[in-house]
This record gives sequence, C-alpha cells and structure tokens, in this order.
Amino acid sequence: MLENRENQNVPDVTFRTRQDHEWANVSSNDIFKDKTVVVFSLPGAFTPTCSSTHVPRYNQLTPAFKQAGVDEVVCLSVNDAFVMNQWRNEQKAFNISFYPDGNGDFSRGMGMLVSKNDIGFGDRSWRYSMLVKNGVVEKMFIEPDQPGDPFGVSDADTMLAYIAPSVSKPKSVTVFSREGCEFCVRAKGLLNDAGLVYEELVLNRDYSESTIRAVSGSSTVPQIFIDGTLIGGSEQLEEYLG
Repeated sequence: MLENRENQNVPDVTFRTRQDHEWANVSSNDIFKDKTVVVFSLPGAFTPTCSSTHVPRYNQLTPAFKQAGVDEVVCLSVNDAFVMNQWRNEQKAFNISFYPDGNGDFSRGMGMLVSKNDIGFGDRSWRYSMLVKNGVVEKMFIEPDQPGDPFGVSDADTMLAYIAPSVSKPKSVTVFSREGCEFCVRAKGLLNDAGLVYEELVLNRDYSESTIRAVSGSSTVPQIFIDGTLIGGSEQLEEYLG
C-alpha cells in the first residue's frame, strides 16, 4: 500500500552525489531546511515516460514554479550519481536539481519504494510528486496503485495548478533555422529580446527540407512555432510580438 505522507517530515537521509568529479554528501537538511521545494520521483533515469515527458515539462516550468515562490525543483530516482548526472546532461535539464537515491533510502522512508523485479529493475521509486515546505510535506500527488507505470497526477502542470493556478506558463517555442541565415538570426534576437526561451532545429542537422515542408507547408526559414501554432518567419514574428 502506497503511503501518503502529507503533514509529515521528509526522511533524514544522505545523498551521495558527484560534483566536479568528486564525491559530495548532501543531506535532507541541505535540500529542504527553510526552503519550499517541489520534488518529483520516478522509476528510472533514461526510461521512456521519465525522459520524454516527466523531466522535460518540470524543467520547462521551473521558472514558473520559482515565480510562485518555489526555491528548488528536485528530481529523485533510485539510480547512482553517475547515471543521474549523465541523464541531466543528456536531457539538458539544468533548471532542475537531480539527486541519486541509490540505495532507495529516501524512497523507502517515504513509503514509495516498490519492487520492479518483473522487469529486472529491482527496487525502485513509485512515481509521485510533492510540495515540501521547511522539510514538511504539504501535498503529495501519488500515481494510482495499478500495474505498469501510471502517469496522470504527478506531472508538472498538476503541481503548478495546485501551487499557483493563475501563474502564467512559459510558451513552447521552436525555431526551424539553417546555418548562415540572417533572418534566422533576427528571429532569435526578437525572441531573446522578448524573453522567450526557444528550441532551435537546424536544417540538415536536426531536420530535413521534407520535414519542414510537412509541418509548415513551406521550406523557407526561419519558421517559428509558438504553442503549436505556426507564426511564420521573422517579419511575422515581429508582428506577433507587437
């Protein structure tokens, strides 16, 4: 039975981390004392849902969490420090702090350590998220105790809606560009000036001409998409930004 630990202290454990190629012990006190912290815990680094959805959205919404008074967003998994560091780098999730719960001590103390022997994982954390204030759990979102790996309530949007339902979320922006394109440089400058974080996809490195034709109906660049809507090139972007 998964345990809801609301109004209880988080476990007092020591995380064995790697910082600048050296071992560094980080205690629960270091992470939680006198801070407001959002934690999300998941079954494993590099696993599909964790990599494609859970981590990227928390990383994207971390500025909104901080705007709402959260000091730190923490990702926990029953993996070692080397794996967690490599995963953070691979995900480019530098807004989030990754902590390795290698022996499962924190997950066990939270009542969230479960056996995944059937898929060769051993003991892992159940998927959940929580809001912790000065070491005390205020709110937990625990995925239902069902077979497999349910993912419906521990996501970043659900947590942000609980903490600050009216806070503005960052827009999702993608720029299709090519090397040496002056209009692409101009578009990126406009986005930077507007404070909009964007992902850049470069022709013949990240996508082909047929790809951009398929998604926008044109092969010209730049092509800027914001929240799923095609804005167009740099001139259209300037109009959009007003």
